[in-house]
Amino acid sequence: MKGMHLAELNVGRLVAAQDDPRVAEFMDNLDRINGLGKRMPGFVWMMEGSGAPGTGNTDTAIDGDPRYVPNLSVWEDVASLETFVWGTIHKQFYERRQEWFEVLGSMHFVMWWVPEGHQPSLQEALARLDHLRDNGDSDHAFGWSYLKQATMWRSHGCTPVAAE
Repeated sequence: MKGMHLAELNVGRLVAAQDDPRVAEFMDNLDRINGLGKRMPGFVWMMEGSGAPGTGNTDTAIDGDPRYVPNLSVWEDVASLETFVWGTIHKQFYERRQEWFEVLGSMHFVMWWVPEGHQPSLQEALARLDHLRDNGDSDHAFGWSYLKQATMWRSHGCTPVAAE
């Protein structure tokens, strides 16, 4: 979309506290996976946490709950985000998400178009997620199936097992 970038919010809730051995492998690889994303062609921006090694954005609690882990990023286009999600080592972590994240009872992933240069706030992203939950896919907030140009997600599956 000319003059627009693709924003995405993905929210997960860890099965245990961040220092618990049950989520250690996930926590130990946050910097690696986030660093890979930042080096990908088409990456634009990512909401950052404190910057402390091994914490990713896990210090951004939602509703005061430190086990909620939001990932908010902006990409040049759909293909760039899809390549990162399903065309890199990120896919291996995605496929194992049920080991580290609770099954959430409602939608936890949303995308929307933002003007180039815009860095959405977590509050803006959560409002988009609420809109998607309440109204379904629309130009305001949508999932993968709404994007005609999205192809990789169809073959790699978005099973609603747990957070992505």
